[in-house]
Amino acid sequence: MPAYSAPDGTMLAYRSLGQGAPVICLPGGPMQDCDYLGELGDLSAHRRLIMADPRGTGMSAKPEDSASYRCDRLVDDVEALRTHLGLDRVDLLAHCAGANLATLYAARHPRRVGRLALITPSTRAVGLDATGESRLRVARLRRDEPWFEPAFAALEAIVAGAGGDWQAIDPFFYGRWDAAARAHQASQAGRRNDEAAAVFGAEGAYDPEATRAALAAFPAPVLVLAGEVDLNAVPSVLAEFAGLFPEAEFVVQRAAGHFPWVDDADRFVAALAGFLG
Repeated sequence: MPAYSAPDGTMLAYRSLGQGAPVICLPGGPMQDCDYLGELGDLSAHRRLIMADPRGTGMSAKPEDSASYRCDRLVDDVEALRTHLGLDRVDLLAHCAGANLATLYAARHPRRVGRLALITPSTRAVGLDATGESRLRVARLRRDEPWFEPAFAALEAIVAGAGGDWQAIDPFFYGRWDAAARAHQASQAGRRNDEAAAVFGAEGAYDPEATRAALAAFPAPVLVLAGEVDLNAVPSVLAEFAGLFPEAEFVVQRAAGHFPWVDDADRFVAALAGFLG
């Protein structure tokens, strides 16, 4: 795998998939390697995907300073990758928690971003979060599924703060809980750096007020893509998130969960290829 040096000397790895103009892809987790993204459906047929393993994950080295796992400090890693690729401006695509990093990068380096695609994004960087009731409301859309009752009972316990079986709610993260979804979920086991994840959103990582102010002047086109039945990144919250940008397109992928390229690759790729060009 190709690699580059972060400003602190940590060697970071990435994969390059496909042809055409590059798009830096930032995985979620937080602090999970990029393997679960696959080729984002068949998006690599349209653009060259630069799949970045965050520090301490996948083929990237662990840093000497574990505090460098904090989201705001990872902005420098993205900037180092842009420089390494020799790009004046770069298109960014981020999923889930990786969207917090992409958002902070856009706020700090607005003129370095050509287009910004945020896929079922976390919104902690701008101080937005779904309520427990809003998550339950989305979950109830699945009431006709054969697995619904035990999964919903587990979700209610989690929302109430009474513990609960997190594995039992896995079906809610996919538009169809079929063999492909089960295989995708199983493939993610052990791919996250839990030590790094605990630091990622630590105190000081986010300044929502300052970030919102910066995004209000962000000049580049933005796509915020929600999954219709995603209870992790609730569509109503993502609509509010999209409203923070001057030039944002908000798209809800029908019958999709948290991993829309798994649920309907053709629909997902059509939306992303249309936006990214």
